[in-house]
Amino acid sequence: MNEILIRPARSARKAKGDGHLRRAEILRSAERIFVAEGYEGATIRKIADEVGVSSTCLYMHFRDKDEILLEICTAAMEELLALNTAILARPVDAVERLRLMLTAYVDFALGHPNAYRLVFCASPVTGSMMKQQVTQQLGAQCFDRFAGVVREIAAQGRLKIGDPRAVHQAVWAACHGLVSLMITKPQIEWAPADEVTRLLIDGLLFGLIAD
Repeated sequence: MNEILIRPARSARKAKGDGHLRRAEILRSAERIFVAEGYEGATIRKIADEVGVSSTCLYMHFRDKDEILLEICTAAMEELLALNTAILARPVDAVERLRLMLTAYVDFALGHPNAYRLVFCASPVTGSMMKQQVTQQLGAQCFDRFAGVVREIAAQGRLKIGDPRAVHQAVWAACHGLVSLMITKPQIEWAPADEVTRLLIDGLLFGLIAD
């Protein structure tokens, strides 16, 4: 998690013939710069300099920084959506399915801290309108999957308190709060992430759901 606070040494300028290999590196570098310097501070020149290519070369891969930001955020949300879809297809009890989805959500966030901050923590007024629309649409699909499992549990008469909508929002907010703190406060001596995650999710489900 500490890596998000440390910018790697600037790459040496790449040979012109290597330009076709640079797309993934451009996205990784841009992700770090967007987080560190915000949307306005993340200029094409800064991204190109860190990758070690010219601005002209970067424009061969991306039209502008909005397109870069859109690809970063879309890829992250599509991966999270795919995780949720795969878990939904597993033949397990609804409560276990919810546990798996919440755990996968936390693992995803901690495994992709920069992308998570760009999608879930950045101000909604920054970035392109297209980025906001696409991530909102994909986010809504992810949340619908969470909500559907909670509604299934409620239909079984297993919610101790709260209506399905409030329960869904509460468990998501709790997990978001945990990963946001762990990502942005790496100086805290956190217990192992899997242990903290298990305790949080077990506590949430124990308090909300009757087995």
